[in-house]
Amino acid sequence: MLSFIMRRLGTMALTMLCLTLVVFFLINLEPNLKKLAISQTEMRTTSDQLESWLQRNGYRQNFFVRYGQWLGVVQKQPNIDPASGQAVPRFRFCNEAAVPTYSGILQGDFGCSTKFKTPVAVKLFPALGATGILMFWVLATMVPIALLIGILAGMREGSRTDRTLSIASIATTATPEYVSGVIFTVIFASWLGWLNGSAASASQGITFYNFTLPVMTLAIYGIGYIARMTRASMVEVMTQQYIRTARLKGLSFSSVVIKHALRNALIAPFTVIMLQFPWLLTGVVIVEVMFRYQGFGYTLVEAAGNNDIDLLLGCSLVSVFIVLITQLISDIGYAYLNPRIRVQ
Repeated sequence: MLSFIMRRLGTMALTMLCLTLVVFFLINLEPNLKKLAISQTEMRTTSDQLESWLQRNGYRQNFFVRYGQWLGVVQKQPNIDPASGQAVPRFRFCNEAAVPTYSGILQGDFGCSTKFKTPVAVKLFPALGATGILMFWVLATMVPIALLIGILAGMREGSRTDRTLSIASIATTATPEYVSGVIFTVIFASWLGWLNGSAASASQGITFYNFTLPVMTLAIYGIGYIARMTRASMVEVMTQQYIRTARLKGLSFSSVVIKHALRNALIAPFTVIMLQFPWLLTGVVIVEVMFRYQGFGYTLVEAAGNNDIDLLLGCSLVSVFIVLITQLISDIGYAYLNPRIRVQ
């Protein structure tokens, strides 16, 4: 198992390197650099002045040199003030060094946010913490309800309960977040007045009234998908020979389900649950913007809308890391839950 994990970690590192290289290339296309230069200068700036700004701030260096500087394997060079001829930092509001230095991802430096005038880490990690709180409560709500629905439906295949729960699961899965969010806001915030229609950021305090709607909106979609997978797995397990043997021995139906069927039925849903993390990253972008919850998704949209290159790269790196690490946990958990799986 240890050698398997080490191989997967090596594959993850190579995958992250390739994906970040592609993202770095796309974000640093010429139109994005032009928009960044315009946003950091006056709108009436001439083309020569924009080009001078890009040259002065290192955006006209060789592509692989800039990528190496972002990684932290190539030294960053300070700017040269044309008036005094002295070395000056690229962005003074980030306290960047005025001397050549290795300062990149490997050194824990994610760059400087040109939109928020602060280091990327100062903006990115609090936003990740806020999204982490949101995702925790979404999973804490979504997983138990989905498993319960799937188990109840799978225990009695073809019954009225099975048909009712299956129809409800399909309906929730077919409803995207931006639709369910509007519906919940209209019902619970506008008509009934029970909940607030917007969520405060984590720094402003989270309460039941301003946090329930985002959690409901994200959870309702995943509940149906996990429930359907759990039901299919439960139906397959309940038809196995060892379940029939346990019933013939005189064990109660509830004992058979809990002691014999449940663990085997949860193998497939476990993988699906772990795969919800990448989906939640895309889901939080919609929900956080809709409810103005200042987390990772909200920060990503603001960075994209303002051509904040370093912040966009930081968000992309975090997204790739979360997707790959959840895949690794899913593979390890699957091998642990299913004793028939042997990692060679």
